[in-house]
Amino acid sequence: MKILYRISILFLGLGLKVLSLFNTKAKEFVTGRKGLFKRIEESLKNNTTPIIWVHCASLGEFEQGRPVIEALKTEFSSWKIFLTFFSPSGYLVRKGYPKADHIFYLPLDTPRNARRFIDLVRPRIALFIKYEFWFYFSEALRKNGIPLISVSSIFRKEQFFFRKTGSFNRRILKNVTHFFVQNQESVDLLRSIDIYNCTLSGDTRFDRVREIEQNRQEVLIAEKFKRGEKTFVVGSCWQEDLDVLIPFINEDKMKFIIAPHEITDTMVKGLQSSLSVKSVLYSEAEDTDPGEYAVLIIDNVGLLSKLYRYGEFAYVGGAFGKGLHNILEAACYGIPVFFGNRNYEKFREATELINRGGAFAVSDYTALKKTYEMLNVPESYLLACEVCRQYVVENTGATEKIMKYCRQLLKTGA
Repeated sequence: MKILYRISILFLGLGLKVLSLFNTKAKEFVTGRKGLFKRIEESLKNNTTPIIWVHCASLGEFEQGRPVIEALKTEFSSWKIFLTFFSPSGYLVRKGYPKADHIFYLPLDTPRNARRFIDLVRPRIALFIKYEFWFYFSEALRKNGIPLISVSSIFRKEQFFFRKTGSFNRRILKNVTHFFVQNQESVDLLRSIDIYNCTLSGDTRFDRVREIEQNRQEVLIAEKFKRGEKTFVVGSCWQEDLDVLIPFINEDKMKFIIAPHEITDTMVKGLQSSLSVKSVLYSEAEDTDPGEYAVLIIDNVGLLSKLYRYGEFAYVGGAFGKGLHNILEAACYGIPVFFGNRNYEKFREATELINRGGAFAVSDYTALKKTYEMLNVPESYLLACEVCRQYVVENTGATEKIMKYCRQLLKTGA
């Protein structure tokens, strides 16, 4: 199995090099790693400060790990945060993140890369966020006596770790010093394969969105656009989501702020051409009065979590495709959340908010309209709002549980 794993990593690298000839993301994946070790070595030249290594796959995992990163940086201010990403979609957006001292791509998981990386960075502790489990990196950490903590991990019974043929995958988990998991099912699954070094901590995203909600930042253009009118914020939407939303938007019942998941000329132009109501791009709104328009299209990144505060309703995209995006960024503001009715079941917050009456999975335009009209009854609307608000509040606290463990390790010189 180890040989097969190494072959799969080799083919991953080769496949991405071929794909990079045609695909922008793959090209960045490849070019971003060129001369990587030399750049890391230069960045750490003459460094004598202890390092905390945090690794995230992409942007979503970064947001999950962010509360822990910031808590570590606050409490251990003299230490350096070494942040790595696997995917360009995380690295490109957060490569200027001020709370991290060094930000790089993660090299591919080969024995040589892992040994060289650990020898260069020499972290005192490593935190891998959610789904990140790499055999050679985790093995190198264990062999060097460096604690590896899995943050906000979540497991499902269909994963390779829990199959009869998953002995190699279980070896990866055995390299982890401690797991902080999101739910009881994950605890039970780990125990079923004789892993007991785990704590049910919850999801750090609740801490992050709670912090965003409590420290609300004004987006002036959105404020001018809303002008006190009822607004529906659509976040991380794909074309499948827009197919459901466009007829509803064109009824001109209220204002809409729309933030596509991928911002391309094709997507933006296609969206604008499908609207029968007036729309304006965020990038062009400063040169006009945005309040005169019915739709504000967000054509930049990094604003979405701040924009939900301007909505009375929210729709979060992704469920009609590979998976639902983060609905907690909307729910923390105490507004009802809509999303597609397909790939959301693996997201605990989605199913729990549906059961409580704060979120609504819709199949098409008709279902969206019917649910919206139901929420037009004041009692139903206020109940949904309170459900979302309270759900976020009662699930905060994961960051402090993780910090308590890290504190013990770092203050004892681990």
